[in-house]
Amino acid sequence: LTDEDFYQVRACCTFKGPHFEKTEYILTSIFNKNLMMEYNSTRGNWTGFTAYSIEAAKWWNRDPFDALTRKIERKLLCTDTSDLIQSIYNLTTIPTVRLKSVKRPNGEHASTLVCSAYNFYPKQIRMMWMRNGQEVTTDVSYSDVMPDGDWYYQTHSYLEYIPTSAEKIACMVEHLGLSEPMFVVWDPSLPVEQRTQIAVGLCGLVTGFVIAISGIIYYNKKSAAYITVLTGALHFLPTGQRIHL
Repeated sequence: LTDEDFYQVRACCTFKGPHFEKTEYILTSIFNKNLMMEYNSTRGNWTGFTAYSIEAAKWWNRDPFDALTRKIERKLLCTDTSDLIQSIYNLTTIPTVRLKSVKRPNGEHASTLVCSAYNFYPKQIRMMWMRNGQEVTTDVSYSDVMPDGDWYYQTHSYLEYIPTSAEKIACMVEHLGLSEPMFVVWDPSLPVEQRTQIAVGLCGLVTGFVIAISGIIYYNKKSAAYITVLTGALHFLPTGQRIHL
């Protein structure tokens, strides 16, 4: 061996069955990117791939201590962690879907609808455009499913279209975290800025209404408390004395 030689040992667990009840443990040794030996728990022995490793595999297959070591490794790395692996496998996060229109810079009447799905897991997802209840197969393109760097993914779909009246366009999203397909309908009646202004206005109106109701309730409670205290004071006044308000 020299300083430039590279030796690597890699352990891998493969889970099979709906409840991960079957596990396969594979241990490989690699020297300078060349596969030397492999242990497979299903076969229960080593396999060599070079003249030297073939002889080494024969020797290790006759060693009862090596067989016991591989069984312990399989239990610790695979069997004992199957519940944890399955819980991670079953984790799902539903996508956040947004729909927007992008006008072409050359001033053409055609526009591009962009359907974006964010923050979903796992990465398997299906996006489809619908026009008046029918699938759109032309002028449609998709981006790759891209990782966000925090276990979540995002992807985008594009539809080239010319806006027409009485036309209903929707983006349909299917994902493991959704019990049924999600439909996001495109409504070009209001631009995004006006929708935001209306939403803020409604929030302000609701907030003002809540403050007004809270003030009325507070006033009524204060009045009731004052009357209660005053009534109690009258009960304890000596006979013939009056309280001045």
